[in-house]
Amino acid sequence: MINNLSEVKNKLDLAKAWTIEAGQYIRENMHNDLEIDEKTNHTDLVTNMDKSVQDKLVSCIKKKFPEDNILAEENNLRHSIAKGNVWVIDPIDGTSNFVSQKDNFAVMIAYFENGVGKFGIILDVMKENLYWGDGKKVFRNNDELQKPKINLMHSVIGVNSYMYRTNDHGLLDYSENTLGVRILGSAGIEYTKLIEGKISGYFSNLSPWDYAAGTIILSAFDYVTEAISGGNPKYDGREKVFTVEKSNLPLVREFIN
Repeated sequence: MINNLSEVKNKLDLAKAWTIEAGQYIRENMHNDLEIDEKTNHTDLVTNMDKSVQDKLVSCIKKKFPEDNILAEENNLRHSIAKGNVWVIDPIDGTSNFVSQKDNFAVMIAYFENGVGKFGIILDVMKENLYWGDGKKVFRNNDELQKPKINLMHSVIGVNSYMYRTNDHGLLDYSENTLGVRILGSAGIEYTKLIEGKISGYFSNLSPWDYAAGTIILSAFDYVTEAISGGNPKYDGREKVFTVEKSNLPLVREFIN
């Protein structure tokens, strides 16, 4: 057990360094000419920077831990988080923001051992804030953060725009019992707002690399991520999920169904 804890800490320290380096690489090269492609539609973008950052992170992991597995957004890198040591990577979360705003995007890494989340990392690239946690404590850079105090009626929520405007699963109805909604276009940035208590919940249609890191980090604050249809997320494809403080789950479920 001691050796395993030491190995996980080593991986966490390395992953933090690799993520910071990825952010620096993006900032130094983000104004170069981008190659932009559409994946499923004109709002689902991928750039040469997404691919380059992912390649760099995968290379770092495989060089140090060749037996570990990768689940990542680009290049069809897929592996079940339930089988062995698995790194979950989102090289640029919020690619549309990256392309159009040069702001409000993140690099994310999560690490699992046989389905158990060991740590999560989210880098707000332009603010250079690194959020990370191991399920026990939460940090922004080197500062430990405390669990935010949330009043659902006096808070705003983060949402997916399509789900909100179509009242998907009662999301619009629920929002009317809060102070309103915020739509940021990046799951990673939304999760940093949850961590800091600036929103009380996040509701969206996400892939595993979008919610894996945030789910692990926020578990230290007793937040839970559930599929809107019920139960735990499947971590095997795009799925409508939400993250809220566990004590608020019954109230949220009165509206979200």
